[in-house]
Amino acid sequence: MFRFAIPEYLYLLLIIPILIGLQWYKNYHRRKKIAMIGDENLVMRLMPQFSKHRQDWKFTLQLLVVVLGIFLLARPQFGSKIETVKRSGVEVIVAMDVSNSMLATDIQPNRLEKSKQIVAKLIDNLADDKVGMIIFAGNAYTQIPITSDFVSAKLFLPSITPSLIPTQGTAIGTAIDMAMSSFGPQEEGAEVSRTIVVITDGENHEDDAIGAAKEAMSKGIIVHVVGMGSPSGAPIPEQNAMSFKKDRNGNTVITKLNENMCADIAKAGGGIYVRADNTNNAQRVIQKSIDQMAKSEVESKVFTDFEEQFQILAFVMFLLLLIELFLSERKRKWMNKLRLFN
Repeated sequence: MFRFAIPEYLYLLLIIPILIGLQWYKNYHRRKKIAMIGDENLVMRLMPQFSKHRQDWKFTLQLLVVVLGIFLLARPQFGSKIETVKRSGVEVIVAMDVSNSMLATDIQPNRLEKSKQIVAKLIDNLADDKVGMIIFAGNAYTQIPITSDFVSAKLFLPSITPSLIPTQGTAIGTAIDMAMSSFGPQEEGAEVSRTIVVITDGENHEDDAIGAAKEAMSKGIIVHVVGMGSPSGAPIPEQNAMSFKKDRNGNTVITKLNENMCADIAKAGGGIYVRADNTNNAQRVIQKSIDQMAKSEVESKVFTDFEEQFQILAFVMFLLLLIELFLSERKRKWMNKLRLFN
């Protein structure tokens, strides 16, 4: 199997069209200067030792060296054999509430930002596990399909805002149902432990979240719940405004953590309920529970012993540089006999 060890360097290939454009402009500018002197064919006859094609050949060789150099930076490798390896892990799907009430600041900096911090720390502590993410308010949407690419998973966190879901509400049951279908079939030969972590304030609860949690439990999927906020509640800041949300009568709306509902969902799902605060205690409790889950071994075939393949590219680069070095822009008598690069 062929791969690049550091494929990010391949983005440098984007400079190739720029270099070609600069070379075209250089040739255009040179032809324009010659045209100012006189007819191009006549001028070239007056300079029999000058080859108008050799500059293009030199540029082509230089361009090939740059391309090969970029490939070298990306470190091409070949896997020499396939091995069957075993990994043990848990599949985790986070269902995060992004309703407007999650902007309340009874947890600092606010409920939503604290939720993101909890998720980021959970991801940091995953090893051979997989993680996915669902966001929900009045509806639920898959934000990150289940993956072992933890770096990409964390990249999505900063962009999560209530504006991603225009329909307000707290459709916890819908989010749990979507999470169950997101796991996919079990891998052959092993039953991987699976869990759903619901992060919500439980307010304006709409659907049968307890029933969804029971169904998940019946399928062997544990449902944990992290409660965001405080029972005493806090006002909801208006987005892009220095005021708080008000009801129809002009009274400031106070959003409160529905702790009983959150605890009932966790109980129905066979998991634990923990209320988040301004410490990392909630994340530690959930992490401990995930770590204690039975981690089944899963066999997978992977290429091993990847060997560097830079030697051939380096040798070709060296030859191209030698050719470019000895290739003059002027014609030489001995080269004229070979009729190369004329």
